[in-house]
Amino acid sequence: MLAVVAFGIPLSAWGALYPGNTWLQVGPVALLLPLAWPALRRTPISNLSAACMTAFVLLHLFAARWSYSFVPYEAWLPAGNGAALGFERNMFDRLVHFLFGCLAMPPMVELGVRYANQSARMALVVALMFVLAVGGLYEIFEWSLTLALAPEDAGAYNGEQGDMFDAQKDMALAGLGALLVAPLVRGAAWWKGTQT
Repeated sequence: MLAVVAFGIPLSAWGALYPGNTWLQVGPVALLLPLAWPALRRTPISNLSAACMTAFVLLHLFAARWSYSFVPYEAWLPAGNGAALGFERNMFDRLVHFLFGCLAMPPMVELGVRYANQSARMALVVALMFVLAVGGLYEIFEWSLTLALAPEDAGAYNGEQGDMFDAQKDMALAGLGALLVAPLVRGAAWWKGTQT
């Protein structure tokens, strides 16, 4: 999975729509990737949790190629269906926020149960708080970056697309994704024998 992510980094940057912005999004992945191998050897996780983390990183790298706001997903839908969705904005970033909530829950709950000695219930609560906290911190990061970039670059990077409540909607979708997945995570096989 780490090799797939490593391969995805240059692919994400290749032919990027906004190369400067793409490296703002791809750069942290490239910097953290060498730390992943020793971290996973020291703190192993299940294949399911590793796959969830890998899927999110790959989704992020994929979206970074177009700088989120310009992912041409409607062009990839069957003829005529893209326009039928009727969205006034590119919704791909909203999908990624929702999927972050979904995909972060299994690894965070597993880490809580296996390494922080939390009950399944407590691990679910802490994982939900993690999703909400990371969502909030990311939105604050986007806002602070907006202050430093030229207006056209900032708009392309953070993807608010003229919606003054973009940050709140993004955080809410991440929380919704986490809440929807929580019952599935709680019922997963690795909970057997875990205190609830």
